[in-house]
Amino acid sequence: MASDWGRIDDDGTVYVRTVDGERAIGSWQAGDREAGLAFYERRYDDLATEVQLLEQRLESGAGDPAGTRTHANALKDQLATAAAIGDLAALGARLDAVLAAAEEKAGAAAAAREQARADAVTAKEALVAEAEQIAESATSWKASGDRLRAIVDEWRQIKGVDRKTDDTLWKRFAAARDAFGRRRGQHFAQLDAERSTVKEAKERLIARAEELSTSSDWRETTSAMRDLMAEWKAAGRAGRDAEDALWARFRAAQDAFFARRAETNAQRDAEQVANQQQKEAVIARAEALDIADPKAAQGLLRDLQEQYDAIGHVPRDAMRPLDDRMRAAEQRVRDAVDAEWRQASTETNPFLTAMRERLAEAEQKLERARKSGDEQRIKKAEDEVAQRRALLPH
Repeated sequence: MASDWGRIDDDGTVYVRTVDGERAIGSWQAGDREAGLAFYERRYDDLATEVQLLEQRLESGAGDPAGTRTHANALKDQLATAAAIGDLAALGARLDAVLAAAEEKAGAAAAAREQARADAVTAKEALVAEAEQIAESATSWKASGDRLRAIVDEWRQIKGVDRKTDDTLWKRFAAARDAFGRRRGQHFAQLDAERSTVKEAKERLIARAEELSTSSDWRETTSAMRDLMAEWKAAGRAGRDAEDALWARFRAAQDAFFARRAETNAQRDAEQVANQQQKEAVIARAEALDIADPKAAQGLLRDLQEQYDAIGHVPRDAMRPLDDRMRAAEQRVRDAVDAEWRQASTETNPFLTAMRERLAEAEQKLERARKSGDEQRIKKAEDEVAQRRALLPH
C-alpha cells in the first residue's frame, strides 16, 4: 500500500519518501495498510500544524522571535527522524522561512530596543541639560524648584537606560539640583540681609515722621513729610510681615500731622469767611452812605475805612472783589465832595476852575486805570491825581 509520500510494504515496514530517498520510519501491524498510512499522515499534519502556528504567531507579532527560532530549530531537527508521512522537505523549507523571518524580526526588535534605549538616554540627557540650565541662571525660585521636583518624576517614567549610563546622568542631575539649592540659599540669605538693612532705614524714617507729626510749621513740615515718603518708596521692602507693620506706623505718623493741618486750615478758612462777611457788611454801609451831604458822608467813610482795614484776612479769591467794591464806595463819596467843591469855586476863580477840571480828568484816568488792573498805570495815575490835588488850596 503506497501514497505520494510513503508506503507500507508486505511485511508492515513503513517508509517515507524524502529528497534523499526512502527512509523506514516504523512498522504497522495493527490493521490494514490504508489505516497505517492515514495514521502516519496525521502525524505529518500535526507537524504541519505546529509549523503553521509558528508562522501565524510570528506574522501577527504575538510570538517572541527568539522563542520562535528555538522552536523552529527543534522542529527542523525532528524532521530527519520524524515518523510521519508527508512532504517533509516542504515543512523544512517553511521552517527555514520561519527561521529567517524570526532572525529578521529579532534584529528589528534589537534595533528597536537600541533605539528606545537611545531615545531614553536622549530624554534623560535633555532633563539633565534643563536642570543644569536652571542651576546656572534661573531666578524664579519657586517655579524652578517645582520644575526640578517634576523632573524627578519624569526621570522615573523613562525606562531602558543601562545602569552605568543612568548613574552617570543622575549624578549630573543631582549636582545641578544641589547647585541650584546653594544658589537659592545664597539669594535668600542676601535678601534677608538687605531686608534687615531696609527695616533699619525705615525705622529711622518712622522715628523722623513721628517727631514731625506734632509740628505746627505747616509749610516746612509738609515738605519734609513728602521727602520722607519719597525716601520710603526708594528704600525697598523689608519683607511682607515686617513691611506691613512698618507701613502702618509710618502712615499713622503722617496721617496725624495732616489731620492736624487740615483741622487748622478748616479753622483758618472759617475765620476768613467770617472776616469776609464782616467786610461785606462794612462795604454795604459805605455803599449806602447818603452823599446829599458830602462832608458828613466823608466823615462817616473815614470810620468805615478804619473798620475795613482792621478786619483780618479773607479768602484769597475774595480779596480783589472786596477791595474793588470798597474803592468804588470811597470814590463815590470823593466824587460827591469834589463835585460840591468845584461847584462852589467855579464861578469865583477861573484858574482854580481849570485846575479842578484837570484834577477831575486825572481822577477819571485813575478810575479807568484801576478798572484795567494795570499796576504801573494805576501808580502813574495816582501820582498825577496827587500832584493835581497838591496844587489846589485846601
